Amino acid sequence: MLQLTTLLALAASATAHYTFPSISGTSEWAAVRQWTGYQSNGPVTDVSLLDIRCNVGASSKSAAQTQTVAAGGKITFAAAPNIYHPGPLLAYMAKVPAGKTAANWDGSGNVWFKIFEQGPTYGGSQGLTWPSNGLSSVPFTIPSSTPPGDYLFRIEHIGLHSASGKNGAQFYISCAQITVTGSGSGSPGPLVAFPGAYKSTDPGLMLNIYYPVPTNYVCPGPAVWKG
Repeated sequence: MLQLTTLLALAASATAHYTFPSISGTSEWAAVRQWTGYQSNGPVTDVSLLDIRCNVGASSKSAAQTQTVAAGGKITFAAAPNIYHPGPLLAYMAKVPAGKTAANWDGSGNVWFKIFEQGPTYGGSQGLTWPSNGLSSVPFTIPSSTPPGDYLFRIEHIGLHSASGKNGAQFYISCAQITVTGSGSGSPGPLVAFPGAYKSTDPGLMLNIYYPVPTNYVCPGPAVWKG
C-alpha cells in the first residue's frame, strides 16, 4: 500500500508540471530543443545554474529544425499538458551571432532581450488571477522591427505557488530555434544573460502570493523591448 501511495503521489506531481515541447507548424521537439529529463515535466529552481537558460542540458543541444517566422508575425508554443501553476509568463529572444546558426549556438553572453511579460490581475480579497493559468497554448508576436536572422526564442513560465522561500519559484522553460525574416532594423534591448538576469531573492521570484495578498507584482528581468 505504501508503494502504491508513493507512485500515486509521484504521478500527481508529474501531472502538475508541464513542458513547452513545440511551436506552431512543427511536431514535438522538432524546432524546440529537447532538454535532459523532459519526461518528468519538472521545473528548474536555481537561477544561478546554466539550466535557467534553455532548461537542463539544452544550451549545448540542437533541434532538428529551425522554423521561419516573419517579423510582426506570431509564434505559438504548445504546453503539455497545460500551464498548471499560478505565475507570470515571459518570452525572450537572442540573436545568433555571425558565424553561428540557431542550431549550433548556445545562447551565451548578454544577448537576451525580453519581448513579452504577463503578470496578474488583482481582485482585492479574491487574490491574484494569472491569465496564463490553464492554457494549452500561448501565442507571441515577434516585434515588427526585429532585425532578420537566426534567433533562439525562450519561453518561460514561473510557478509561484511555493515561492515564499529562496529557490521556491519553479521555472518551466523551452528554447525554440527560429529564423526571422523581413526588413526590421531595430536595436533590441536591454540585453541580459542567463544565468545572470535573475537573483533568487528578486521580489518577483520570492514572495507569498496567497497571504498577505500582494497589491502589486513586478515581473523579474529587464524591461520589455517593444520593437
